[in-house]
Amino acid sequence: MHSGTMRSPRLVWRPAPGWPASPPGWQPPPGWNPPPDWPAPPPDWQFWVPEEHQPVAPIRHREPSRHDLVVETWVVMVAMLTPWLISAIVVLGSHLATGASLTQLPTFDPHAPVVNIVLGLLSYVPTAAVVPLALVLLARTGQPPAVLGLTRAGWGDIGTGVALAAGALGCELVLAIVLAPLEHSSLANTTGPLHVPGYYIIFGLSQSLLTSVAEETAVNGYLITRLDQLGWSPTAAFWLSLALRTSYHVYYGIGVIFTLPFGYLVTRSFQKHRTLSRPILAHFLYDSTVFLISIFVH
Repeated sequence: MHSGTMRSPRLVWRPAPGWPASPPGWQPPPGWNPPPDWPAPPPDWQFWVPEEHQPVAPIRHREPSRHDLVVETWVVMVAMLTPWLISAIVVLGSHLATGASLTQLPTFDPHAPVVNIVLGLLSYVPTAAVVPLALVLLARTGQPPAVLGLTRAGWGDIGTGVALAAGALGCELVLAIVLAPLEHSSLANTTGPLHVPGYYIIFGLSQSLLTSVAEETAVNGYLITRLDQLGWSPTAAFWLSLALRTSYHVYYGIGVIFTLPFGYLVTRSFQKHRTLSRPILAHFLYDSTVFLISIFVH
């Protein structure tokens, strides 16, 4: 073996301009000549080039077909919703098995609240990890963030977001009165006052923001838009979106009913106005209010 010997680069066949692409590793057999209707190669054309100089075939853009969009929708929704649904089932199963009540705050170190906040926020970030992918896929079919109403929000959008949150909270109050007899039932999995320092609101607000962006992008911005492109009726799209939203809130037990008014209001709002900033703002205000009440009302 001679350490100073270098191997000659492997040569590969390169078809002339206008010729069909050759399969990888193809070599012309002895005596082969191109058909007479193929364009003549340039006078200085090199048919054999080092492998590393072989040009990569250009990417040909084409509009996605209906089949492409159906497959894409399935993949994106499974990727987004499966972790949420599994987590909800685990929490509900734990409640039914042990009787433990729902807690909205993680406990990594019971003696270090600040550590809980920091690690809790980091552990929650994956909730919104698929959001950029959903937005990129929507942009490829003509629905960039600006079209979805994500780049700016006017006073009308802000007012609508506040009204949606207030309406959902009002409906929840009415349901809480109606379902009060079931408050201590094993079928209900709810949380009361958290009894934590006031600075835990940092965690509550951050979690509310991540949740609102992730959920509304998934079941409103992405799903409703794709179902509309696939020819679903608004009513069918609405019920599927609401069913999926409800599915990953099953950890509330029978209390999952409380999520229905909010889901109804924000989904109808997006279907009517196609402005995603309104449901996101409403969701953030709704969740933040619940956190504020849990933290500061003892």
